[in-house]
Amino acid sequence: MSNPAFHIPAVFQTMRPPFLVLTPIVVLLGASSSATHTDGWVFDLSLIVIAALLAHISVNMLNEYQDYHSGIDLNTQRTPFSGGSGALPEHPQSATAVLWGGVASLSLMGLIGLYFIQQAGWLVLAYGVIGSLIIVLYTRVINRSPVLCLIAPGAGFGLLMVSGTQLVLQQQITEPGIYSALIVFFLVNNLLLLNQFPDIEADKNAGRFHALIAWGPKKAAQWYGMFLMAAAITLIIAIIQGAFPLWSAVALVPMIPGVLAWRGACSLGENIAQEPKLLAMNVVMNLATPAFLAGTLALQ
Repeated sequence: MSNPAFHIPAVFQTMRPPFLVLTPIVVLLGASSSATHTDGWVFDLSLIVIAALLAHISVNMLNEYQDYHSGIDLNTQRTPFSGGSGALPEHPQSATAVLWGGVASLSLMGLIGLYFIQQAGWLVLAYGVIGSLIIVLYTRVINRSPVLCLIAPGAGFGLLMVSGTQLVLQQQITEPGIYSALIVFFLVNNLLLLNQFPDIEADKNAGRFHALIAWGPKKAAQWYGMFLMAAAITLIIAIIQGAFPLWSAVALVPMIPGVLAWRGACSLGENIAQEPKLLAMNVVMNLATPAFLAGTLALQ
């Protein structure tokens, strides 16, 4: 019996399902930042979640496809948080299906975007174009620019998803939406930054030139600390300015694991994979902080 054209579980694995949890959380934060909603906002919010998930799936699948062909997936020190899924090295016959899965996800996201342009205006088109460029260019272009690679993840999840959700639901971006977007921007930049630490040698050998390679682990850890501090300061300023209720300060609590992850990055550098719990703390911070903040905004 001949081998199938592709291995379905392997294709599904390249979507990186555990990582997709972040997407609905940041979308719900954008929705919670909206004081009022248009008619049919529940339907619109559902479509936003689907479109955001399609965007996240697309960038994951295209990244897995390109990393397999560049050889990075064959040389990484794989952890639950970095190094790729490992699906394509084990099932190389699935590569074409993964490519088309990424393209199809991006195309479906674009179709939903056309609906939102009609609902909320042409500014949505700018969001869609920038988001699509990040998805398509992330692996082969953005990962060769230290600055772009440093800020692209936060731009996608914070500046685009959070504020874009509010734009669609409320037809404008308010002060709470701006603060929420900035907090996610700083935190998600750190999410991807720390996950690059174990892969620095494999990335370097494949021609990447992100912040870790350009500046070294020590300076990259400093950037992690500055982004973490910026997220906390932004939250505090939002409370002082009245954009967030006082009890939004509870969202500072999940940032404590981030401090521990930062200390680990400073001391272990590219050997941080020896302590996977530090990478896990980084993930916990990125999931819990916007979730706590969304809860406090929804209850005000």
